Amino acid sequence: MSKKTIAILTVILAILVDQISKVYIKTHFSLGEEIKVLGLDWFRIHFTENNGMAWGFEFGGKAGKLFLTLFRLVAVSGIIYWLAQTIKSKIHNGVVIAISLILAGAIGNIIDSVFYGILFSKSERGVVATMFPEEGYADMFFGKVVDMLYFPMYQGESFTFFNAIFNGADSWITIGVILLFIFHKQAFPKTKKE
Repeated sequence: MSKKTIAILTVILAILVDQISKVYIKTHFSLGEEIKVLGLDWFRIHFTENNGMAWGFEFGGKAGKLFLTLFRLVAVSGIIYWLAQTIKSKIHNGVVIAISLILAGAIGNIIDSVFYGILFSKSERGVVATMFPEEGYADMFFGKVVDMLYFPMYQGESFTFFNAIFNGADSWITIGVILLFIFHKQAFPKTKKE
């Protein structure tokens, strides 16, 4: 299989898994609803929405959110260029997969930010959102990112180890970065000095 085919299939499959899971959660769970996966305390599906950056940080209100979304679009352009250059070179397929996963993750979260505000009604506690309402919950570029994967490994009275709630797109980015560390010599080859 060619590097280009590997990249295209990786990106498409990763985006599909991310978006199908987000649409399912958004249209079947109310905000804050949680279930234990296989009855496990340390693996839960917990529906929340992220209005800003990682871990729910916000950045300058509406103007900051618009800037963040536009920045992500520019970053995706850079990742696409990096992937195209990698495909042309004789770099290990692991690097192609890594960059493809990072690209898919970035696109997955951009789709939420750009389109979810107009594609869905508002998610609330006790109320499940609907898809394609007459009026969405926000304007284009002001949607919220759907998060649902929760792994509270240890919960004490005032402390939870690994309290982040994330989504498939975040997972793809993390896996991609880990693969870049694994294949760092191939991804970032040193040029020989003459």
